Amino acid sequence: MGAARGIAGSRSPEVEGIFVCRGEEEAEFFLQINNTGGPVDLWSVDAIDEGSLLDNGNGFVYLPGRIPAARVRLVRSDLPARLGF
Repeated sequence: MGAARGIAGSRSPEVEGIFVCRGEEEAEFFLQINNTGGPVDLWSVDAIDEGSLLDNGNGFVYLPGRIPAARVRLVRSDLPARLGF
């Protein structure tokens, strides 16, 4: 996360891992809550073992730990902040 804010404007990680979406509808939800003050990128992760996904308690899932760069691919970049969520 570095110095960047989280998608919902958080200043620190919610979990020790990477939130992932299980489909386009869930990805769209996260894009709608974009509170970064600017555009965001949408990435895809290959070869996810769904058995390793953990629930954060709010129905969203994450992969604990880091994801190797070789398994990550840019899908869309510089998506603008969306108003009206």
